[in-house]
Amino acid sequence: MTKSPHEIVNPESLYSPRGFAHAVVAAPGRTVYLGGQIGVRADGSVPDDLVEQFDQACANMVEALSAAGGEPEHLVSLQIFATDVGEYAARMEEIGEAYRKHFGKHYPAMALLATFELFEPGAHVELVGTAVVT
Repeated sequence: MTKSPHEIVNPESLYSPRGFAHAVVAAPGRTVYLGGQIGVRADGSVPDDLVEQFDQACANMVEALSAAGGEPEHLVSLQIFATDVGEYAARMEEIGEAYRKHFGKHYPAMALLATFELFEPGAHVELVGTAVVT
C-alpha cells in the first residue's frame, strides 16, 4: 500500500488516536462517495458472524472504491454503523486484523455509530466512506 496523498492531522493537544485520525485534509482530487457496504457476498449471502461481515464489508468497500478509480489510501472519512457496539468492542482485535487486511495502516477520520438495526435483515455492520482520488 502506498502512502496517503492526504494530510493526516492529529494535534498533540488531543489524546493520541488509535485506529483513526482526528482530522484529514484532503488533497485536490475527485471526491468519491461510497454507499453503505454491508457484509454481503457476491452471491447475495450474508454470514452470521460480526467479524466475517466486517471483513466482507471492507472487501466490498475496497472493490467499490477501486471501480471508481481509487485505492484505500484515498479514503478521507469512514463511518462504521454497528448493531451491537458491545460485541464490536469485545472483538476489536479480530476487527482490527480484518480492517488492516483491506486498508493497511491507513486510518482516515472515522466514527463508530450504534444503530438499532440495518436495512438488510441479519446485517450487523455497515460501512460508509468518502474518498478523494488524486
